[in-house]
Amino acid sequence: MEEKEKQVFDALSAQCARREYCTADIRRKALQRLDFDAAGAETVVAALQEEGFVDDRRYAAAFAREKSGLSGWGPVKIRSALLARQIPREVIAGALEEIDPDRAAARLEKVLETKWKTLADDPQGRLKLIRFALSRGYDYEPVRPLIERITAPR
Repeated sequence: MEEKEKQVFDALSAQCARREYCTADIRRKALQRLDFDAAGAETVVAALQEEGFVDDRRYAAAFAREKSGLSGWGPVKIRSALLARQIPREVIAGALEEIDPDRAAARLEKVLETKWKTLADDPQGRLKLIRFALSRGYDYEPVRPLIERITAPR
C-alpha cells in the first residue's frame, strides 16, 4: 500500500470505528480522497474489509434493526434501501431475518395509530392510512387487519 493509500486507510478506519459503513459508501469515500484512483480505492477497501472495519453483513443487520425499530420501516423499504447501497440480496435476506417480528409489529401499530389520529376526520382517511403503511415499506396483506382494527368505529 502506498503512502497516500495508507493515509486514506487510517482516516477511513477511524470513521468506520465510530459508525458502520457499507462497502459502497467506503469505496465512494476512498475514491474521493484518492482523486478517483480506482485501483488505490479498491486496495483501501480490501484492506478495510480484511481488518474487519467494513462488513456488509454487519452493516445490513444494523441498518435493518435501526430502520425497523426506530424509524418504523417495513421490509420492502429496508430491502430497497439496502439494494440501493449495492448490498447483495442474500445478505439483505439475512438482515431481514434478524428483525424481531413482534417488535416490528408493535412499532407499526404505534405508527399507524398516531397517523390515524391526524386522519380520523378525513373522509379518505382509511385510504390515506393504507397508502401511508405501504409507503413505509409494508405489504398490504399483513397491514390490512391492523388498519381495519385501528379504523373501526369506537
